[in-house]
Amino acid sequence: MNIQAKTINAIDKLAVLRSRIADLEAEEKLAREEVLTLGAGRHRGVLYAVEITMPERNTLDMKAVRAKLSPQFIAAHTTTKVVPTVKVVI
Repeated sequence: MNIQAKTINAIDKLAVLRSRIADLEAEEKLAREEVLTLGAGRHRGVLYAVEITMPERNTLDMKAVRAKLSPQFIAAHTTTKVVPTVKVVI
């Protein structure tokens, strides 16, 4: 098998895997929503158990923070790195 055929196979494999993952994530979301209707506490299934907790989470409004900080301060505390990105297209 030549390099081009291996590359095409890897591309197709990646696309198929991402499609399967998307389907599984959608299925997981529905199952999670159903489990959450049980409310806080420990709940048993046949094979597994879940523990549902309701902790609070603080979030920082970065848009508001950036509006109050100087561009120099933001630049001094910003790092840049290369992030490889692969977009599957048809």
